[in-house]
Amino acid sequence: MKKTSSSGAPKQAEAGLADVVACDSEICFIDGKEGRLVYRGYDALELAEKSTFEEVAYLLWYGCLPRVTEFKAFLDGFTGSMALPMETIMILRMFPKAATPMEVIRTAVSSLGHWDPDSGSTGLDACLRKAQRLTLRIPLLIAAHQRLREGLEPIQPIPGHGIAYNFLYTLQGKAPDPLIERAFDVALILHADHELNASTFAARVTAATLSDIYSSVTSAIGALKGPLHGGANMEVMQLIEEIGSPEQAEKIILDKLANKVKIPGFGHRVYRCEDPRVSILKKHADIITSYTGNSKIFEITKEIERVVLEQTKVFPNVDLYSASLYSAMNLPRELFTPIFAISRTVGWTSHIMEQWANNRLIRPRAEYIGPTDLHYTNIEKRSR
Repeated sequence: MKKTSSSGAPKQAEAGLADVVACDSEICFIDGKEGRLVYRGYDALELAEKSTFEEVAYLLWYGCLPRVTEFKAFLDGFTGSMALPMETIMILRMFPKAATPMEVIRTAVSSLGHWDPDSGSTGLDACLRKAQRLTLRIPLLIAAHQRLREGLEPIQPIPGHGIAYNFLYTLQGKAPDPLIERAFDVALILHADHELNASTFAARVTAATLSDIYSSVTSAIGALKGPLHGGANMEVMQLIEEIGSPEQAEKIILDKLANKVKIPGFGHRVYRCEDPRVSILKKHADIITSYTGNSKIFEITKEIERVVLEQTKVFPNVDLYSASLYSAMNLPRELFTPIFAISRTVGWTSHIMEQWANNRLIRPRAEYIGPTDLHYTNIEKRSR
């Protein structure tokens, strides 16, 4: 017999909706027992080794890998004309210097819809164009705001180059080293989607009301901003800086574990083994930290991993090595979470369009645990 709540609804959800299946999806599969991440049938690790972020974006949006002519036409339209609206640059200039990058992109992304020529259209082709514009513009928005914070002027992207190249170029003002560009492209691929994480679920809930794609992505960014979702790689970098040297790692980590302090970069709600993305990011972090002369942060990270695994058997997640990788690329720590949004926009928009393809309003029930038999007392007679 099914257990029911006071409302008559089936009682089955655990706190945080752990292991509750909320929808059917063809976009992403996580095998938490075997440690696999699959995009539309393709192993994400194979895609990270052999593909590009733009090709993975095509896969997630269109449901298949493109042929040569299809991909050329896609790239001509996708990377052939990328620029921020002038009005968006004006908005970025208005933010106070104390505004954090995540606060800025949350507000600026919402405003982008005002200047989208497809703003009022809900057709699939129009939604795909909007998804592509968001994916192109969010990295430019992040780079432009960071330059303004540093007292520099925004830089126009170079048409024909990919997302990884143009984000690094418009942020740092110079053509990126090909080795660094490739490592960043791999990181974007590995962060492109991850099933019903908090931000993706937020996007689908908003989309299910038949709100617009900009509102849905803004909802996702609001969820990503929370430190329990998007901020862990920043916390990993803070820990690395606190430790300072590989020789200090064991003592500091043991002290934190003894005091039951959570070590960032470890554990995951779904994976019961090592996050499959870790091995690829670890390899590229090793390459880039050695290449840029920042090998110390990689050695500290390895020591953190060793001690935590020996003491707890809690496995690392994607945030552990992305922190040292981004730091070696000379990316500001405050941009680590916004960088997450650069790649995940592809996943968010794919889920939004999938939600609309077979939409039903997402409206779960709550298990009410409060009283049900109280009676109104006149305010003058209330004891408390």
